[in-house]
Amino acid sequence: MRRIKKGDTVEVIAGKDLGERGEVVSVTPKDDRLVVSGVNIAKKHEKAKQVGNRQIPAQIVEFNAPLHVSNVMLVCPSCDKRVRVGFRFKDDGRKVRFCKQCQADID
Repeated sequence: MRRIKKGDTVEVIAGKDLGERGEVVSVTPKDDRLVVSGVNIAKKHEKAKQVGNRQIPAQIVEFNAPLHVSNVMLVCPSCDKRVRVGFRFKDDGRKVRFCKQCQADID
């Protein structure tokens, strides 16, 4: 089970976007990276190209670049603070994430 999942709200704790919050769009567990909407925006220059009978002009495209998982912290939905995440087992045997500050279940 991962500490941060797709759809979670996170806050950036290091880098150029320090303090910004956003929703996790995608997670790549193999590389320990995630993409957060509206954070770490990068620009890519694209050449003009021919697609079928259409000509697409040269342009600068902005996109959300991936961040390392260590540079973000989960924002607890109940206490609305950035928190550390713990794991515990419920009575029915399910493993859930919980907020280490307010002890509320996140899942």
